[in-house]
Amino acid sequence: MANPELSIPDGLVIRPFRGVRFAIADPAAMTSPPYDLIGEIGIRDLLAAHPNNVVRLILPGADRHRYSEARQTLRAWLSSGVLVTDEVPGIYVYEQSGPGVLQRGLIGEVGLATPERGTILPHEDVMPGPVADRLALMRSTEANLEPIFLLYEGGDGTATRLVDEVATTRTPLVETVTGDGLGHRLWAVTDPAEIAAVAADLRPRQALIADGHHRYATYRALQAEHHAAEPRDAADGPSPWDFGLALLVDSGSYPPDLQAIHRVVPGLPLDEALARAKGAWQAHEHADLAEGLAALRKSAGPAFLLAAGGPAHLLTDPDPDQVGHAMPAGRSDRWRALSTSILAEFLLPKVWGMRDDEHSVRVVHHDPEAAVRLAQDCGGTAVLMNPLAVDDVLAVAARGERVPRKSTSFGPKPRTGLLMRLLTP
Repeated sequence: MANPELSIPDGLVIRPFRGVRFAIADPAAMTSPPYDLIGEIGIRDLLAAHPNNVVRLILPGADRHRYSEARQTLRAWLSSGVLVTDEVPGIYVYEQSGPGVLQRGLIGEVGLATPERGTILPHEDVMPGPVADRLALMRSTEANLEPIFLLYEGGDGTATRLVDEVATTRTPLVETVTGDGLGHRLWAVTDPAEIAAVAADLRPRQALIADGHHRYATYRALQAEHHAAEPRDAADGPSPWDFGLALLVDSGSYPPDLQAIHRVVPGLPLDEALARAKGAWQAHEHADLAEGLAALRKSAGPAFLLAAGGPAHLLTDPDPDQVGHAMPAGRSDRWRALSTSILAEFLLPKVWGMRDDEHSVRVVHHDPEAAVRLAQDCGGTAVLMNPLAVDDVLAVAARGERVPRKSTSFGPKPRTGLLMRLLTP
């Protein structure tokens, strides 16, 4: 089989595409958060907001026919005019704004590359279950239904200047406010000279996957499948499967908001979790969750707040010898010092006897109160933590290492449903 990467030039490659959008002036009720931030209650709320909400495509159900149903729904919406495809290919300027929030970037087709190329760097491990799920969905729909989120250092480059010029002087294609209070605006850039200038500016740059590791792994799996079925070489040029839908944000101009992803351990009562931790950690009791969170935020080293309603307990100062023995060989000191590394390699497996995987441990993005409620519902313990530092994540990724799964939640994440991409006509 020919190497699919021979079809794609070196560097960070972006090219225009014909965006697929909902054909209404205000699409807020049609959109959703990214698929992995939506629970069962969230699905019901989104469908109550509008029966044609994009959640019908990205989370089509639980039965074995769900992926074909997503394909049928997508095709029906395209045929009936619920969704329209832009006539002229473009790259899209996307802005999110709200209280304390302003992020602008570019949405386009981005060339896929292995981590060894050093063009698009993953920083987080992926799990096989979510990749298999997204692969089945993309294979069936033949579409990228939501963009991944990439960060790059743009300096005062052409791409950043164009993004700001478009957002401040041109009339948006889409303008809406979603239920979380964030405003969203979208512009299509179709001028070939502007597109070429942006592409040339981005080519020598490097991007970090901020959100969408499982989808990026899926992009590359689909690419490999199609090159195995229809071998290509460099003379053939790239195929649609050599690209994936992505939002690129200049992190220098629009620094990301990095938040924590908390854990909930079902079936592990708080008393038992605390008792088993005291052999390796210092434990400090706090009267309630608010007091415990305040102490957690002030913690300088590795720290975890255990809670299940009522008093909360802060774990600090783990035994360095026990932590050192638990860490895998060959990892950098910076990786070994990450709180999520200590969680995944020491606290969960060595202290509590379990792995940090999707079967044993639940995750809750951002919201400590929601994590505590889930712990109460499942008779378990919420493990709350501080977010990682952006510099630590960048440094680990630059070394070719990956942080443990579900270590980071960069935001604001692109809203799903504002713009989609078809892989076949």
